[in-house]
Amino acid sequence: MAAYMRGVICLLSTERNAFMSRGSGVIVESKRYVRGLRRKPVRVLFPEDETVDVDVKESTRQSQPAGLNVKREREVKVTAAPSRHQEESDFVKARSNVQSAVKDAHVTGTKDQVDGLRIERAFPGDKRLARLVSVARSRTFREHQGKVLLEGRRLICDALDAGANPQIVFFSTVDRLRELPLDKLKRATLVKVKFEDIKIWSDLVAPQGVIAIFSRPDPSRLNFANSDHSVPLSLICDNIRDPGNLGTILRCAAAAGCHNVLLTKGCVDAWEPKVLRAAMGAHFRLPIYPSLSWDEVENHLPKPVTVHVADSSCDISRETNDSQVSHKPSKAGDYGWVSAKPNNKKMRYEEYGSDSDSDNEFEGLSLPRVDTKLYHESWAQSPTALVVGGETHGLSVEAVQLAEKTAGHRLLIPIMPDVDSLNSAMAASILLFEGRKQLLKLMQTSGRKWKSKAEQQLS
Repeated sequence: MAAYMRGVICLLSTERNAFMSRGSGVIVESKRYVRGLRRKPVRVLFPEDETVDVDVKESTRQSQPAGLNVKREREVKVTAAPSRHQEESDFVKARSNVQSAVKDAHVTGTKDQVDGLRIERAFPGDKRLARLVSVARSRTFREHQGKVLLEGRRLICDALDAGANPQIVFFSTVDRLRELPLDKLKRATLVKVKFEDIKIWSDLVAPQGVIAIFSRPDPSRLNFANSDHSVPLSLICDNIRDPGNLGTILRCAAAAGCHNVLLTKGCVDAWEPKVLRAAMGAHFRLPIYPSLSWDEVENHLPKPVTVHVADSSCDISRETNDSQVSHKPSKAGDYGWVSAKPNNKKMRYEEYGSDSDSDNEFEGLSLPRVDTKLYHESWAQSPTALVVGGETHGLSVEAVQLAEKTAGHRLLIPIMPDVDSLNSAMAASILLFEGRKQLLKLMQTSGRKWKSKAEQQLS
């Protein structure tokens, strides 16, 4: 406001009317006094340098004609006033620049570094968050580029504790960043963005204000805190297509102390955002090997091992039968717990699947003979693997063959006749905790300690 008033005063001073007498050559000026309107106090501002102006005019009048003097005097008056106004405006700009520079220096020292870590600020229109989040949600990108998206303090902390490699972390406030172990973020790029941007790209209803992009973890290189308390029990997920089911199954496997989890190629991606949320950090509590063929599944199992399959059939009449029931060779379509549909991954038994509706397609396919056992009977007496199939497609024929090869069983959970079947995650939790109970009882009574495959190779 003060600068504005000074400019008005200077402009008014240039409009002063000069009364001049040509005969005597003496210039008589009428003086206009302007009040500077300020909040306090109100004072009168006089024209500046009036004595100097008069002396200059006196000397110039004597050497030049009066008319020329008047013209030049007006030019001097018009040019001198804007120069003073320009000086004042330059001073105000310089002072504001100094103040802003001091302010920026103060901000840089307090906010651009957090506990020795340098942070970046997302500039307006910065598309890094949108671009990385978009591509990290694509399974193709995750597999080819080796990046995964983790959101939320707890999940990011679990990944850092397990030794995962962070690449870039987006956070809304410095307090959110300080909730993470900063000593493990030295090699990551830290970018401060607006909370509104995180809210737009977040999958959560109530975003926590922190999203991180990690390198796709290698299960063999992660540090799992509870590995010493695991039991010789492996979980094989076959054709689990629902992200919520797979995440819940992984969470149950971590809670039951499984040695590892093996996912076949028919399963949903383990690093899907929905799977990550449902698993609640299980990805960093036990090794998870995704997209395995059945030959690779066998290579990840200890030797020797017994493979059992979960029977999702609801025929309760089997409960009254003998504990071991053999099935006559038949076609795959006769069994609701085995997939009779074409194998989309083109594995060994693709010749038995087709899109045709003919009933004679599966006549040549005989299922292996696998005996049935109730889930609470003794079935986990050695290193064990459990195969759980999806609710829609069921188990693969390869899973049943592996069970026959290792002298495994079909584990039956009796349910009421009018109920279709148990949820895959629920069935997996029942069988896993039952297997854990049996294995712990066996280890306590016999005093044996199971060794992992790596320990067996070293010994």
